[in-house]
Amino acid sequence: MSEEITPFRIEISQEHLDDLRHRLASTRWPAEVPGAGWEAGVPLGYLKDLADYWHTTYDWRAHEAQLNEFPQFTTVVDGQNIHFLHVRSAEPDALPLILTHGWPGSVVEFMKVIGPLTDPARYGGDPADAFHVVAPSLPGFGFSSPLTTPGWSTDRVARAWAELMGRLGYHRYGAQGGDTGAIVSPKLGRVDSEHVIGVHVNNLGTFPSGDPTELADLTEADQARLALMTTWGRDMSGYAIVQSTRPQTISYALTDSPVGQLAWIVEKFKEWTDPSAALPEDAVDRDLILTDVSMYWLTGTAGSAARIYYEDANSWGQAQPRSSVPTGVAVFPNDITLRPLAERDHNVVHWTEFSRGGHFPAMEAPDLLVDDVRGFFRKLR
Repeated sequence: MSEEITPFRIEISQEHLDDLRHRLASTRWPAEVPGAGWEAGVPLGYLKDLADYWHTTYDWRAHEAQLNEFPQFTTVVDGQNIHFLHVRSAEPDALPLILTHGWPGSVVEFMKVIGPLTDPARYGGDPADAFHVVAPSLPGFGFSSPLTTPGWSTDRVARAWAELMGRLGYHRYGAQGGDTGAIVSPKLGRVDSEHVIGVHVNNLGTFPSGDPTELADLTEADQARLALMTTWGRDMSGYAIVQSTRPQTISYALTDSPVGQLAWIVEKFKEWTDPSAALPEDAVDRDLILTDVSMYWLTGTAGSAARIYYEDANSWGQAQPRSSVPTGVAVFPNDITLRPLAERDHNVVHWTEFSRGGHFPAMEAPDLLVDDVRGFFRKLR
């Protein structure tokens, strides 16, 4: 099998952009019960306004050009096309770092952190903290598509990332990720422990095993996160149930309707971002949200991206071998990370709790995330 690495540039056809505008202009809107808020889903008035902005004001070409400022490549790993950003630092002693996004994210998440990570001096940091950044699109997401086979679980992704980093000549490197990336990155540490020097995660999922002693003597902060975990399971997990059981069925609606795709994603930006934000764009710039949504729409990957839930569903909540790799955990508002459970499964040597930010810290609080990543790996270089 070829190990060729091919330069890549995002070039969405004008035909696809014209089709998007036509579909937005022709949206068939549902009725709404008077007085409904966000409790039953995205409010009609809010979504109409956001869709109109996407249709009349948002400029994909400008954001496509910003993305193309980052060197991009594709390569085939385990039979699957993998797209990735690869931004090398000018610092000779920079540490390779692989960043893994989640759902409903994409490499768009990292646009604000790549510069400070690769060129800290330019952003007021210490050049000794520089990284060479590799940021792949998960298989089935964005330009790492279409999927060529079933079975792309997070275990398989971790093995593919180990192959990718070796192919790039990186034999001593770190891993960072949130959401799905907070599952893949620790697994990468387990499967490639000879080369992974440390794993840094945000939004680390931690789940009780059923042993009541695990939840004894929780701090007040951990008790609040446990309550949020319960709320999430009862009231906020509908999307996960659908994507883990019937990803193909939901893909028809999301691939045919840009407003449907917009609502499916922006609901998560409302529920998961900084709780002090009244609206999604109060936490994340509106154009950045739409660039992320556009990545799903323009690549037609709503269904294939959802499959990572389907492939992992049977292993949700199952115990993993405890990782020996040094692990740093950043906990942002709305995370459901319990420290005793994190320490049960990981070699936690670095723990930070933040009062600002949320589920998407690379977009919401890039300064906090960058500082924490630098501080964690500074001790391991």
